[in-house]
Amino acid sequence: MGLLLLRGRVEDANPSAGEGRHQPGVQHVEPDDAVRSAGAALPAWRDTSPAVRGELLYRWAELVREHDDDINRLAAIEVGHPVGPSPIAARLTYLAGKADKVFGDTLPTRSPNVLGLTLREPYGVVGAIIPWNAPGPMTVFNTAAPIAAGNTVVLKPAEDAPLTALCLARLAQEAGIPPGVLNVVTGYGAEAGAVLPAHPGIRKMSFTGSPSTGTAVMEACARNLIPLQLELGGKSPQIVLPDADLDRAVPAIVRSIVMNSGQVCAAGSRVLVHSSLHGRLVEALAERFRAVRVGLWDQPVDMGTLINARQEKRVLDYLAIGRAEGAEVVVGGGKLTEPPYADGYFVEPTLFDQVRPEMRIAQEEIFGPVLSVLTYDDEDEAVAIANGTRYGLTATVWTRDIGRAVRLARRVEAGQVAVNTVGDGGPTGSIGTPFGGYRNSGFGRSMGPDYLEDWTQVKAVVIDAS
Repeated sequence: MGLLLLRGRVEDANPSAGEGRHQPGVQHVEPDDAVRSAGAALPAWRDTSPAVRGELLYRWAELVREHDDDINRLAAIEVGHPVGPSPIAARLTYLAGKADKVFGDTLPTRSPNVLGLTLREPYGVVGAIIPWNAPGPMTVFNTAAPIAAGNTVVLKPAEDAPLTALCLARLAQEAGIPPGVLNVVTGYGAEAGAVLPAHPGIRKMSFTGSPSTGTAVMEACARNLIPLQLELGGKSPQIVLPDADLDRAVPAIVRSIVMNSGQVCAAGSRVLVHSSLHGRLVEALAERFRAVRVGLWDQPVDMGTLINARQEKRVLDYLAIGRAEGAEVVVGGGKLTEPPYADGYFVEPTLFDQVRPEMRIAQEEIFGPVLSVLTYDDEDEAVAIANGTRYGLTATVWTRDIGRAVRLARRVEAGQVAVNTVGDGGPTGSIGTPFGGYRNSGFGRSMGPDYLEDWTQVKAVVIDAS
């Protein structure tokens, strides 16, 4: 069913096989074996100096930088997006620097002879289930922080894209992270993934994926009374105010929805434009959409293929739904079938206009290169439309008026609001930006200043020295 990858080899996780035994190559194991392996490694890793943990994570980051091109090409082959820069090494470096900066508190006491304090301790063996759309960053986001905090991890990557996670795990081993600290179990979700949140040996879970699967994971965690971090996608609005700089906004808006063929949870899939600017913006977006270069992952293009036939059908079905609901296709709207697209899952980057807030293409996550344009007349209406879905992951405000930007940033219900940029600001944006959502986009935050603390639990200690 799966693979247990440890220190460049596969460690025999069967206790009957003898303690510490290793075999070359790849050995198939059950998720239960991976949990046992992580449990066996936990005491030593938990008691390892946080400074040493940080040094090992720094070394992992260095190896990722050395192999950056290979990792990016591997992820591109798995997912189908063009080869491009990756935040993996930078995020690893950030988390490595925080490994020895997880602090407890001293507490006031009623007597000078009593000392009160808190300790932050790891949960133990934790599980992570990640999707296929960004296997490299997802692997790092869901393993490096818990490892830095002293936990051991069992990671289940998506069956569509397991190779990048396995590659990163091997580099972690080469960096010196001990056997059993990071375990990768591959397989189908119903067979391998579902085991983790239901397993009595798992003490905390993280899951990124669809709301339906997230609900099932949450139910399993509830039965075992373990905490969970969920990231479940979005329908992110991009609010374009009348004074917006379109020369700056339009390229970013288009890039946000064609990046990874729209298979990004934070993709800005809804453009909310003031009625006075509607015609100009649609014309500018259409021109930019027509210029999007679509092609194979190893070509200098802007957009690649969707990951599989199932995802292609999903996107094409939504294109049909949009037309049936009365939306106007301005650009795209179909499948690319001519060479070199005939053998792939290529869908045209599609721009819909005349979209109403209640339409399914404005409410449901398509996870494809499909952008919907909606019109508003005043700020209150813009906020109502922006907040009018079940999601609340990210949002963007395009304006030159900093006062309106601040006001809208406060009113929009999203875990991350960008002004005159998209997402977390990209490579020139803020460092350590927390990522997560409101409402059905999930709960919990990754990569923020307190992210390592989220993988620890608090123990209170009271010492009476009298």
